[in-house]
Amino acid sequence: MIFYGAGSVPRPIRLSQKTRRFAYESLQGKYGDDTVTNDTVINDTVINDAVINDAVHMDGYPDFEKLGDYDKYDAAINEIAHKAPVRICDGELLSGAATLGMAIYHRVPAKYKGEALFWSVSHLTLDFAKVLRMGINGIEKEAVQSLARPGRTDDEKRVLQSILNTVSAFRVWHGRYLNAVKDKLPENYVNLLRVPFEPPVTFHQAMQSLWFTFAFVRLCGNWPGIGRIDEMVGGLLESDLKNGVITTDKAREIVAHFFIKGCEWIRSSPCPSSGDAQHYQNLVLGGTDINGNDITNTMSYLVLETAEELPIGDFPITVRQNAKTPHKFKEKAAEVIRHGGGVVAVYNESVVYEALYKLGYPKEEAVNFANDGCWEVQIPGKTWFTYQSFDGLRLLLDDTLHIGEPNYPVYASYDELYTNYVNLLNKHIGQIWEEQKNSVFDKDGNFSEECPCSAVSMLEEGCIDSGRSYLGGGAVYTVRSPHFGGMADVVNSLYAIKTAVFEKKLIGYDDLMTSLGANWEGYETLRQYMRNRLTYYGNDSDNADSIYVSLINDFAKICGVYNRNSPFIFTAGVSTFGRQIEWKDIRKATPFGSERGAILAPNASPTPGTDTAGVTAMIRSHCKADLTLLGTGAALDLALHPSAVEGESGKKALISLFDGFCELGGFFMQADVVDVKVLRDAQAHPENYKSLSVRVSGWNARFVTLDSEWQRMIMEKSENRL
Repeated sequence: MIFYGAGSVPRPIRLSQKTRRFAYESLQGKYGDDTVTNDTVINDTVINDAVINDAVHMDGYPDFEKLGDYDKYDAAINEIAHKAPVRICDGELLSGAATLGMAIYHRVPAKYKGEALFWSVSHLTLDFAKVLRMGINGIEKEAVQSLARPGRTDDEKRVLQSILNTVSAFRVWHGRYLNAVKDKLPENYVNLLRVPFEPPVTFHQAMQSLWFTFAFVRLCGNWPGIGRIDEMVGGLLESDLKNGVITTDKAREIVAHFFIKGCEWIRSSPCPSSGDAQHYQNLVLGGTDINGNDITNTMSYLVLETAEELPIGDFPITVRQNAKTPHKFKEKAAEVIRHGGGVVAVYNESVVYEALYKLGYPKEEAVNFANDGCWEVQIPGKTWFTYQSFDGLRLLLDDTLHIGEPNYPVYASYDELYTNYVNLLNKHIGQIWEEQKNSVFDKDGNFSEECPCSAVSMLEEGCIDSGRSYLGGGAVYTVRSPHFGGMADVVNSLYAIKTAVFEKKLIGYDDLMTSLGANWEGYETLRQYMRNRLTYYGNDSDNADSIYVSLINDFAKICGVYNRNSPFIFTAGVSTFGRQIEWKDIRKATPFGSERGAILAPNASPTPGTDTAGVTAMIRSHCKADLTLLGTGAALDLALHPSAVEGESGKKALISLFDGFCELGGFFMQADVVDVKVLRDAQAHPENYKSLSVRVSGWNARFVTLDSEWQRMIMEKSENRL
């Protein structure tokens, strides 16, 4: 079995052939097909009488239609626990599987009269550390004590009872797996006798507890991130290794099985869809503890070694880099990156800390930061997070310049134009803040609730204590973040107008507006000049980059003003998450020479085709802004050709890029190593590239599952090379 890698150096082989075969079959869709069809094999027996069409059906439940939402939710979770197919894979070292296909589509996999009952939850990292620390029994005990507290309202009692009902359903599902593995997988049986209901005492139990809890949560339809896995289980691993309880080779096999189980939703012949092909199950490695000590440990390396050997992109990995990060760990991360797939990204820990401190997070909270399943920073297990993207370019083209309208405003100076844009930005951010306030609170100022979500609430600190659900404001922190989309496109547009119209006076304002209104038709010479003769954001040019710096500052300042008067944390971020595709046909021509239909800038990265000075210049431009002002962050995307990272010199170059990014003040950087020729061949022969993973935007996707527009976006942003 040979797994695809982008470079000329083959992926290493450390794992057993049985584990590699397990990975290969999973990547080819063996278990994903099973999830969709629910033809489940248990001990060589086909079981297909529990569910229909990838969900449990509640039509036979007595008086179901008359139940309230919480009763419907509890009944559905109970039905899922009793009837979801149990899957046992031959030789698996970790048991538990999310086998209801409707969960893949972000729904609680239960229907009534053919309709889905509830949406599920994503964009959060749950408190899996608490499960390892005190077990589900400890969480249940907390809920029982909270429910018995005097003065509880009926609504609070209902939330807490639902959490207890969910724990009871979890026990049912756990019992079914105990019965299934008892004779077939005795080691798994012994581990499951203890976890996840009691704290683990070995590394293997810790991994089983983590996986089993994660699998149940997503069986219920949710897509949580996992967070600092090395910090959570690394101590037990080090202890077991020291005491001879486990070998490094066995630990590596267990970690690999965690990864393999995590790609159980891959199908053999998936229909191309959007770029949202993965499920936000991010891992975070390294970083410091409360005392400033770097926590990198053996588990950190085993996770990277697994990603190096197996092309499983379903667990995007982010390394928290700091001044104490071991050079050896950086080398291992670089070695993984060179194989492609975009699996490893980097947080600049010091900048993230400073951003969190500015928002008022105490050090003991900031030190635990992870992400929401993409790259937006949050405190895991404590944060109800939502972001709202908006197209900053449309705000410029439509509302500021009024392109294509007969009575467009004529600005006497660049400063007047910029000031008007910022004023409109302020108004738009105010509308977002108002919308978010109204979505969080009802007319009486109480937390609203979208739908029950007790499988999440039981693992989110604050919910049990307050008696409020995760979606009802029970979490410790409520965060709402407007995300500026098209940042580079706005910067380039403003720079083009400032330079060509107001400074060099190469074209009159009316002539530029006429050409933009015509989508540059009849003005090709001018378009080519604007496109190719000016030096835009991403090329380490202070002239263009100064506008980027100003815009970041003003955007963050606006959010900060609203945050001071907000009942929740309201902080800025910069992202597109692929929305530049859906925005392309409603965006007008831009002053920097793009036409309608162009796929423009991703996240806080340069507009494709305008960054001509290389990756180092791109990093320098990006890092000129004070990114500590962005409380949920900004992502810089790198696309590197395999030839640029070959050999020892290529590895050193990668390490230098990430070191330089951190030294200059970057926030988050995601790198992909990909050859566009390979991507074109994958378009023509998708059957040969089923495991070819590419970085999309905070997550990875298998390239052949992307629709043509998403594939086009990936290829266009990969054209410029180191």
